[in-house]
Amino acid sequence: MEELRAGQIAVLFVSQRTGDDPDGYAEAAAAMAALAAQQPGYAGIEAVRDAGGLGITISYWRDEAAALAWRDHPEHARIRDLGRARWYAWYRTEVTRVERSYGWTRR
Repeated sequence: MEELRAGQIAVLFVSQRTGDDPDGYAEAAAAMAALAAQQPGYAGIEAVRDAGGLGITISYWRDEAAALAWRDHPEHARIRDLGRARWYAWYRTEVTRVERSYGWTRR
């Protein structure tokens, strides 16, 4: 079962892909996931994307400072600019604190 996340910061990234340069996008997404995992305060990531290109990625951070440091990371900023120019029709980012966290797993 996933780690319980109460008290963490969740950054919700909802996006619509353009479909342009799928190989470049896949490479950048993998690089960003690997880089995020190396950042202080990183607590995990979950992501889904449908066949039409609509995606939701949630990254989890120990605290607001860690989430802001990731937002401001120079390589993340560079890839974000490429995303705006090439890979996304639109996106929305929302940041929230996880108030409760619970789960269930089938045995």
